[in-house]
Amino acid sequence: METLSRSLSKSLGEFLTSSSNHFSRRSGSIDDHDEEALKWAALEKLSTFTRLRTTIIQPHDLVDVTKLGVDDRQKFIDSIFKVTEEDNEKFLKKLRKRIDRVGIKLPTVEVRFEKLTIEADCHIGKRALPTLPNVALNIAGRGLSLFGFNFAKTTKLTILRDASGIIKPSRMTLLLGPPSSGKTTLLLALAGKLDPSLKVTGRVTYNGYGLGEIIPQKTSAYISQNDVHIGVMTVQETLDFSARCQGIGTRYDLLSELVRREKDAGILPEPEVDLFMKSIAAENVKSSLITDYTLKILGLDICKDTVVGDEMIRGISGGQKKRVTTGEMIVGPTKTLFMDEISTGLDSSTTYQIVKCLKEMVRFTDATVLMSLLQPAPETFELFDDIILLSEGQIVYQGPRDHILSFFETCGFKCPERKGTADFLQEVTSRKDQEQYWADTTKPYRYIPVSGFSKQFRTFHVGAKLENDLSVPYDRFRSHPASLVFNKQSVPKSQLFKICWDRELLLIKRNAFFYVFKTVQIIIMALIASTVYLRTGMGTKDENDGAVYIGALMFSMIANMFNGFAELSLMIQRLPVFYKQRDLLFHPSWTFTLPTFLLSIPISIFESVVWVSITYYLIGFSPEPSRFFKHLLVIFLTQQMAGSIFRFIATTCRSMILANTGGSLVVLLLFLLGGFIVPRGEIPTWWQWAYWVSPMTYTYDALTVNEMLAPRWMDQQSSDNSTRLGLAVLEIFDVFTDPSWYWIGVGAVLGFTILFNILATLALAYLNPLEKPQAIVSKEGAEENIVTNGSEGKNTYVKRGMVLPFTPYTMSFDKVNYYVDMPKEMREQEVATDKLQLLREVTGVFRPGVLTALMGVSGAGKTTLMDVLAGRKTGGYIEGDIRISGFPKRQETFARVSGYCEQNDIHSPQVTVRESLIYSAFLRLPKEVTKDEKMRFVDQVMELVELKSLKDGIVGLPGISGLSTEQRKRLTIAVELVANPSIIFMDEPTSGLDARAAAIVMRTVRNTVDTGRTVVCTIHQPSIDIFEAFDELLLMKRGGQVIYAGPLGQNSHKIIEYFQAIPGVQKIKEKYNPATWMLEVSSVAAEAKLDIDFAEHYITSSLYQRNKKLVKELSTPPQGAKDLYFSTQFSESFLGQFKSCLWKQWITYWRTPDYNLARFFFTFFAALMVGSIFWKVGTTRDSANDLTKVIGAMYAAVLFVGINNATSVQPLVAVERTVFYRERAAEMYSALPYALAQVVCEIPFVLIQTTYYTLITYAMMCFEWTVVKFFWFFFVSFFSFLYFTYYGMMAVAITPNQQVAAIFAGAFYGLFNLFSGFLIPRPRIPKWWIWYYWICPVAWTVYGLIVSQYGDQEDTIKVPGMMEDPTIKWYIENHYGYDPNFMGSIAAVLVGFTVFFAFMFAFGIKMLNFQQR
Repeated sequence: METLSRSLSKSLGEFLTSSSNHFSRRSGSIDDHDEEALKWAALEKLSTFTRLRTTIIQPHDLVDVTKLGVDDRQKFIDSIFKVTEEDNEKFLKKLRKRIDRVGIKLPTVEVRFEKLTIEADCHIGKRALPTLPNVALNIAGRGLSLFGFNFAKTTKLTILRDASGIIKPSRMTLLLGPPSSGKTTLLLALAGKLDPSLKVTGRVTYNGYGLGEIIPQKTSAYISQNDVHIGVMTVQETLDFSARCQGIGTRYDLLSELVRREKDAGILPEPEVDLFMKSIAAENVKSSLITDYTLKILGLDICKDTVVGDEMIRGISGGQKKRVTTGEMIVGPTKTLFMDEISTGLDSSTTYQIVKCLKEMVRFTDATVLMSLLQPAPETFELFDDIILLSEGQIVYQGPRDHILSFFETCGFKCPERKGTADFLQEVTSRKDQEQYWADTTKPYRYIPVSGFSKQFRTFHVGAKLENDLSVPYDRFRSHPASLVFNKQSVPKSQLFKICWDRELLLIKRNAFFYVFKTVQIIIMALIASTVYLRTGMGTKDENDGAVYIGALMFSMIANMFNGFAELSLMIQRLPVFYKQRDLLFHPSWTFTLPTFLLSIPISIFESVVWVSITYYLIGFSPEPSRFFKHLLVIFLTQQMAGSIFRFIATTCRSMILANTGGSLVVLLLFLLGGFIVPRGEIPTWWQWAYWVSPMTYTYDALTVNEMLAPRWMDQQSSDNSTRLGLAVLEIFDVFTDPSWYWIGVGAVLGFTILFNILATLALAYLNPLEKPQAIVSKEGAEENIVTNGSEGKNTYVKRGMVLPFTPYTMSFDKVNYYVDMPKEMREQEVATDKLQLLREVTGVFRPGVLTALMGVSGAGKTTLMDVLAGRKTGGYIEGDIRISGFPKRQETFARVSGYCEQNDIHSPQVTVRESLIYSAFLRLPKEVTKDEKMRFVDQVMELVELKSLKDGIVGLPGISGLSTEQRKRLTIAVELVANPSIIFMDEPTSGLDARAAAIVMRTVRNTVDTGRTVVCTIHQPSIDIFEAFDELLLMKRGGQVIYAGPLGQNSHKIIEYFQAIPGVQKIKEKYNPATWMLEVSSVAAEAKLDIDFAEHYITSSLYQRNKKLVKELSTPPQGAKDLYFSTQFSESFLGQFKSCLWKQWITYWRTPDYNLARFFFTFFAALMVGSIFWKVGTTRDSANDLTKVIGAMYAAVLFVGINNATSVQPLVAVERTVFYRERAAEMYSALPYALAQVVCEIPFVLIQTTYYTLITYAMMCFEWTVVKFFWFFFVSFFSFLYFTYYGMMAVAITPNQQVAAIFAGAFYGLFNLFSGFLIPRPRIPKWWIWYYWICPVAWTVYGLIVSQYGDQEDTIKVPGMMEDPTIKWYIENHYGYDPNFMGSIAAVLVGFTVFFAFMFAFGIKMLNFQQR
């Protein structure tokens, strides 16, 4: 086919070698049209399949659309969409004209919902706090509820109440409502994605079909408000993947019908429309034109090659992430879109652009769109055809936008002149804000509840018509056959596999560092192992030598087994994206696991070859090549098996803490029962089954049989001179002696690998992400729900001052410049300078009682300027003069009088709102303020910020649990306010909020300013009300230059006059938002159009001279003023800081059940497991093997519980550390008391853990019940668990993030294992490694446990290869090198390790800062 089209275009080209291709089509030369006609004629002759993939590009070349390169596609997009908004409309018009010309009807979807009621169960009051007892009760309650008992006090919360409506095709519908009014729930219900635990009545239909009859995920798309993406993929790759998974739907069918009709009618299409339609209907294309088109209309084309990024990787901005989430669904063929708050973090002009492009899509392709927006600007609001207004779960209005204001006028409310309609609609239903809009002067105002509006709406003509429409059911026969999707598979399975394969390959390339790190780690471990077991020190003379070899084999197996542990965090990181794509039916779960498995094979081959080639001959295993390769095969399969087990654990546990716990339990079981710690014959009968199902059994058997049946072991006699040495060693360790066990082992390990991969796939297919924490209703709230009417508190905003006195300060700054080192990408493009300048010559003043706005387009440097002035930057170079009331700014003192509200609201997740504030107040208010005054002040601040009603709500993690975005914002402000600062910086206090929430936050800010403080806010997309709440404005443009600094004036007249005075600037329209207008007229495009640099214009203006003069005046201190001075750096003493930190840490620990319960649970099971496997082991002491077994038991138990402590503490410390960075920057406390508090918090929990652990194991193993022996056992266990916990904390403190911490900590577990004195006794360790034995904490633990139990035993035992039976005491001293009189030193060393790790944790927290700003 392709050769045909190529030869065609070639022959035609030769035939038409005329000079006409210099003319464009529009020049209309006759040859030109002839040539074009000939081309079209040639195109018509091709077979249908080829014709649908071939089109004509100027100047008249036939092209196969599936072969378009990146540059061709980019050229095409750039040539057609020069100004996105206007050209998109023109282009879609042409596209629609082409379809209409041949009379094709496009498929449409009408969505109806009738009598929809949705309810949820929630816990009430304190019972809802996730404390340890509560969670334990919940778990018990769940268990009992299976038997029909129910104890928990829950209440029904109605999220949606009796909602009905119709969403019509080819109309844009806007869903409005205050927060928690049920918008997201309604969208989820319509998209068929509700949480199954909710109780739903009523029905949703698409074209008359119920959700059960169609595949809603393919018919409609829900665009979530949470952005879940793979951080290392670029924007373009993310959208391409999505487009490939969703397929082309019915585009191809539409195109073939269209081309057929055009051929019959003899119509020639426009080439660009033809190219576009053909290329978006082409299947199996890696990167389609639809992606380029979507990137263009969403304004993502500038960052298409940037990685999306996540918490750890710097990627695109929040607003761009939001657009990627939208783009991900738009590139698919679905034309029914439910969009949840897609504008968060975007400025108003970008939002407007995107909504406008979507509106054109709706108009010209008959799509159905329901979109909820938080703060739609008036011009964006005007783009919608229909409005659904939701409040408290009830529909207040649903119908055309034009009638909505007249509906509220019939109720007696009127929207004021300078007020956005959307803002008015969200406030008019709220109890707090309703009164100000009352317009009916004939009647006195009385509060109308939501149900009142709802009733009134049914009688309003729009409501009556809606009920009428709903009463006539939709006629299914009107439904176009292509409008609904009835089968799940829209892309062939083989194709989906290929798509996922490509993505896996890409991710491996992007995560190369991780794999390199793992390989380096394995090389280091291999070198250590080879030098410990160096062949020069290894003999092959007797059973003892054999035992050392078996130790070496065991270490090889364990090291390769744990190499797979890293799969856990990798997998869990990817689960959120996987669940999202699985629920959208992008691909089945096997297409996710199979490529992961297949692509891990080459990596694992490489790693095992590296490991074996280093260790095999250095350690001196049997030299025959065949045995070398057999050894290699087992090691390779072990790695694969380990990877698959850990993947399975990750997919079943689904959270890091649970996976660490679950993972450790499984490994502990495999480990203890693999036949190498407890020989097969000595495993208690009730655990025999576990021996056979442990994959490590088979690895161990295969490795030992392969080594011990080699000629060099089989050619000599053992110590009893009758059996062969090789067989004797195998018998001591109770391993099968038949050579066929090698292949049995290999087969079994291979089988386990396949089995666990299949199980992981099933877990991904059928398990859902772990549930989100419950909604919390306070007890009062639960009663309030029942009694909604009651006397209305009048809205009186008296200037509720803040009681505590403070000194107002002015901040002036002159010629501030800020540079960072040139980013690597730009250095590669050979940029001349080595520094990148982000701020240029910024000059200005912030004064007390004046509210200043910092504005500018995205990337103008607003947050950068704020960070520089507030002293929050950790890198870069700052120049210029910054003064506080005339004195040069010093960060130590400045932090005491300033507050900084960050854009990301970072708070400790487990604390309630009131506790957060008390904590901040007690650490930041001066010592002189009494405790009662502090508490009173906290209550006042809560009232000022309107958080009174939420005071017992848990803060939670953003986007997952706890407070909503807007409540979190107010908490961030409150936390800074309780510090009683004089200067407050706020970074985007209103982003991510709806109009009403933004109004509440701005009211908070205004109240703060009115107390006489200096407040500066950066702000993104303010509505008119918010913008005009400011007194002064500092406006910046890209490149960090100021283009306006001065007052706003009444109704913003000052700034309007300033810009309108510049020749060529367009005048502002009536009722238009001055903030939006100002950003538009000063944009880069406007500068280019007017050929003016606004920054230079500002420098020449009189305004600039006035500001210069003001700065000069304020940069000299007034008469008699004193510089800021504090006698101590922090307001609290060391002890005070420690007490506050301890109080908060304790609450956090008490309310983090998934950490503490999981840890207790693990220890309990580990204790039972160890106890039952080593049942009564303390009573049998006949042979050296029994002793080895006991040492194995002690070592395994301590190592595993310890490692579990170390891994599970890491996520907790990592989350708290982000909060710590914010609090330390605010100079709340020094790092030491904080670290000390966290260290002290662990002690009681570890104490409880040790107590029941030692009681269970000590009793089950039947050691001697003497006080001294039990005390030592308890003492050693306690300090061992403690130092492991601190070791985990230290790992987080000295590494940048949790993943690196896990790898770093994991690297040493292997060494702890090797040098613990179990795998190779101390006398056998080569002298160049003996130093490590002495600094290995686990070695001391094992030493302490053995000496305390057996250091005084005079009984004799049997030892193979020794004629005379030695006493236990002698054997311990000579074989293991344990000195019985060493207990005191051991105790001191264990305490020393604990203190050392705790100190390193504190040191890391204090000295290292991984937060880059």
